[in-house]
Amino acid sequence: MKMLMVVYNEALDNEVMEILESCIMKNYTKVSRVFGRGTSSGTHLGNDIWPGLNNIIYVACEGLQVKEMLSGVRNLKSKVGHEGIKAFVFPIEEIS
Repeated sequence: MKMLMVVYNEALDNEVMEILESCIMKNYTKVSRVFGRGTSSGTHLGNDIWPGLNNIIYVACEGLQVKEMLSGVRNLKSKVGHEGIKAFVFPIEEIS
């Protein structure tokens, strides 16, 4: 099992949620309105100088679902790369 973390500009929330639905991901944790800074996406601090915020989605899933989600993120990134979206995959060692 893997943990997929998707960090994205809050403006892309509908698109990311559509990716989750298309991959039949019903269980996830979403953290909204987080600050961040990325090389390609810029700084998002939610203020007048650095407007915008990010969201984070965490999904625990199996191999095929990870591949489907990563494919969806790559497709979205190719369309709106300047807005900022990245996916990270971590191994899950234990669930209790």
